[in-house]
Amino acid sequence: MGGRTMRPLYEGVSGTMDLTKSYPRSVRDKFAGVVMLGRATDKGRALAEGKNGEYNFNCPMDQAVFGFLGIDKDVYFAKLKELDDAKLEQWVKETYVSKKSAAEIAQWNESFLGRSPEKGSDSEKYFLELRGQVGPDRTDVTAWADLLDLDEKRSVPVRVKA
Repeated sequence: MGGRTMRPLYEGVSGTMDLTKSYPRSVRDKFAGVVMLGRATDKGRALAEGKNGEYNFNCPMDQAVFGFLGIDKDVYFAKLKELDDAKLEQWVKETYVSKKSAAEIAQWNESFLGRSPEKGSDSEKYFLELRGQVGPDRTDVTAWADLLDLDEKRSVPVRVKA
């Protein structure tokens, strides 16, 4: 992923999101108060432009946030093509987030950020291979959110095991 910038290059509905030249938002960046949704939005916008590169809209992590909020991916994909971030965020808040309590959202965000691959799974094998490539000395990185940030050259604090 060398040569990419850390900030998305999205310039509104008439602009472009080019994930061959930049990274999507971090999993941690909240959109409508929810982690992962901004990243899914960036990937959807890039897909609409044919510039999603190696990023997949509606990957399992996107599916998790859509499932939590009750969002149909096809409806969301259509909306993100017609609305800028501010209007899309407002629509998400009114249509989906308003059905959740602040405590539900906070708990889901915290849980999602701590998600790790299942022990012994193909997912864990992939996780460990990627971590070995992007941060072989970072055995403290055990959650997907941290691994994606590390892979995309974002700062990831060292986690001290309790």
